[in-house]
Amino acid sequence: MELNLFQKINETTWQISAHGNMRVPAIIYASEEIIQNMDNKVYEQLCNVAGLPGIVDKAYAMPDAHWGYGFPIGGVAAFDPEHGGVVSAGGVGFDISCGVRLLHTGMKIDELRSQLPAIADLLYNAVPSGVGSKSRIKLTDKEMKDMLQGGARWALHQGFGESEDLEFIEEHGHMTGARPEYISARAKERQRPEMGTLGSGNHYLELQEVKTIDDPIAAEALGLSLGDAVISIHCGSRGLGHQIGTDYLRDMLVESKKHGINLPDRELACAPIHSEIGEHYLGAMRGGINCALANRQIITHFTREAFQKMFPNSNLRLVYDVSHNTCKSEWHEVDGERKNLFVHRKGATRAWGPDHAELPKKYSTIGQPIFIGGSMGIGSYVLVGTKKAESLSFSSACHGAGRSMSRTEATKIWRGSELIESLKEQGIFIRSGTYRGVAEEAPEAYKNLFSVVDSAAAAELAIKVAHLAPHACIKG
Repeated sequence: MELNLFQKINETTWQISAHGNMRVPAIIYASEEIIQNMDNKVYEQLCNVAGLPGIVDKAYAMPDAHWGYGFPIGGVAAFDPEHGGVVSAGGVGFDISCGVRLLHTGMKIDELRSQLPAIADLLYNAVPSGVGSKSRIKLTDKEMKDMLQGGARWALHQGFGESEDLEFIEEHGHMTGARPEYISARAKERQRPEMGTLGSGNHYLELQEVKTIDDPIAAEALGLSLGDAVISIHCGSRGLGHQIGTDYLRDMLVESKKHGINLPDRELACAPIHSEIGEHYLGAMRGGINCALANRQIITHFTREAFQKMFPNSNLRLVYDVSHNTCKSEWHEVDGERKNLFVHRKGATRAWGPDHAELPKKYSTIGQPIFIGGSMGIGSYVLVGTKKAESLSFSSACHGAGRSMSRTEATKIWRGSELIESLKEQGIFIRSGTYRGVAEEAPEAYKNLFSVVDSAAAAELAIKVAHLAPHACIKG
């Protein structure tokens, strides 16, 4: 993008003044280099978001922002329900509550290095992945309803996991306000055989090494040391979330017209929070959040089972689980007034600072853990939230490196089989059901993870804690 489109506030803060139909200004947090390489569509979509009814303060985009459906991926916006605020399915995304969960194996990577190919096979066989992947679990109607209301708590009661897990899951593993009756039969049917599955696209299950540590105090609180072997799980609400998004985008198009909302883009279809469709969507979306939390809990159980086959004394500890495609009711201060707002985060992670009431006691002094997925060639990054992010971005940070090119473009450049061999030579073992899926996720198809993380840290949205380097990656 051209830098003259923005007012430069500082090295990582770029403001778009309100113009045209924008009700508020917009901010992109990124370095100059990232901004210049960012898709022009991000600018257009962020301006469109800033024109939605009831938006508060500013529309925001994180350093990993790229084109999305309606909202840019990496977009954050808060709406006041008492002043005509809306909820938009496009502002949440199709993979509701997609997120990342980090497990600590209790071992060092050097203990596992000679067995990495076998571990990759073990994990690939333990957790179903790929388009249309199905689990050994098939929910009855009652189980479906209970899962949609109970989330990870439901999974725990079914024998998937340990009671200590709930303390280290966002919302303590359970999103209140879920209304399964507002979720279509088609969505439930799609999800019935998919609990405990990764899905496809950028989802992964990855064995990683704590390669570097930036903040020793935060790392110690999280129980991370150099050379530790950890596992990241990245996935969401599977077919159910996608169908909820599809169903309500259609309904919201009609609702938008009924309320006289002028949409610059039909993909921004929305409904007033205080409307029948708005309330129905929120109830359905919260069910989607519970589905994702339950899904990651079951995958954790499958992973623990697999590890115990090879390492009988292993005990995979849950470090934290956080989502990045949600709309949540939260209290924030705007212009000196405390307000209950509905914060959309699409491809953005909630990032509470230290001492926030919703943090696990163990992490109260360091802030909320944030997991930034990079690519299967670079790995991930661990950060923690800051108090300053409350006023900068409604306590939000980035969620990944962000794509630099489309999946279609990536398949024109790279061959999956060649990528697998190249990464193997680097000591990274890939397991996937399709070569195309690997090509779509080529490391070079993503922005530079370190540049994105550095931008978030420089903007004071988050604090860098540790880089996690990949060794075995299961791709959908």
